[in-house]
Amino acid sequence: MRILAIERELPRPVHRNLRDLLRAEATVIWDLQKTGIIRDLWLTKADRRAVILLECAGLAEARAHLATLPLVRAELIDFMLHELCTYDGLERLFAPGAPPSDAAPEAPPEY
Repeated sequence: MRILAIERELPRPVHRNLRDLLRAEATVIWDLQKTGIIRDLWLTKADRRAVILLECAGLAEARAHLATLPLVRAELIDFMLHELCTYDGLERLFAPGAPPSDAAPEAPPEY
C-alpha cells in the first residue's frame, strides 16, 4: 500500500546538534530508500517540508518506519499520514449509461 507522509514541525526549541542530527536523518532516509520503503521524497518549495511516498503494509508500518528518523525521535517533526488508493474516476467514461462525449456536461453540484 502506498502511504503519503507530509511533515509538520513541532513547537520545540532548536536542537543543539542540528547538523549532526540532519546528517543522521539523511542516513536513515537513504537506508529506507535502498530497501524500497521510501519510494519517493520531495520538499515543498515554500517551506521545505518533507513529502514522502512510502510503500508499506499499512499506516502502522509507515509510522514505525518514520519513527526511526532522528528528527522524529528528537520530537522536532512529525508526519500526517494518508493511505492512497488508485484513482477510479476514469471508470465514469466507460460505465453503462455514460453520456456520449458530445453530450452537454452536467451542471456542477451546489455546495
